Amino acid sequence: MPQSSSPVLHLLSGGAAQGLVTQLQDRFLAQHHFRIAGTFGAVGLMKDGLLAGQPCDVIILSQALITELAESGHVQAASARALGAVKTGVAVKTGEPRVDVGSPAALKAALQAASGIYFPDPVKATAGIHFMRVLRELGLEAELAARLRPHPNGATAMKAMAECDEPGLLGCTQVTEILFTPGVELVATLPKAFELATVYTAAVCTASHHAQAASELIALLAGPDTAAARLACGFEA
Repeated sequence: MPQSSSPVLHLLSGGAAQGLVTQLQDRFLAQHHFRIAGTFGAVGLMKDGLLAGQPCDVIILSQALITELAESGHVQAASARALGAVKTGVAVKTGEPRVDVGSPAALKAALQAASGIYFPDPVKATAGIHFMRVLRELGLEAELAARLRPHPNGATAMKAMAECDEPGLLGCTQVTEILFTPGVELVATLPKAFELATVYTAAVCTASHHAQAASELIALLAGPDTAAARLACGFEA
């Protein structure tokens, strides 16, 4: 079946899964003859989109939000499968010195030395909400306010950082989004005291018109045959 005439499977997903979906979408098309129309962004915005009636066959959000949507009847509870845990990390531009962020003190010093700090939406994005909490705990929220550069999601934050010519930039978002973006490099995950590991879960939307294909996509994304791909994209078992 030509790609242009293939039916479309609509996906709403947290940005954490964009790299994995992108890597597997051609395989899914070849096996199941469905194109994936994916929208990726902050998990809160993706949830809002589903509730507002945006077309959706498969949704990938944090486990907590999927549980909430199952309880409200918006996703099929029995269809939910975890893709893995994603930690939050620190990034620099490719080719720039790797900073020490291995302890709270080292992280504080690195943030204070940064010329600009890129991160996702501090209200709707999992990593953005967490990063603002870290800044408050380090006592840096006011000090660094002028250097904070939030973006709608981690992928757009990392892309903007990669394209900025200014030296000395730092980024903080989920590891998967850092690994997915050319021009930035993962330095390390946040130190243990500030660690955030978010489990991402996929589920079939109750209103899906292609529930069987949606289940097959989830089986591909979460199945044993793609474990290596998930690991390479930043998901941990």
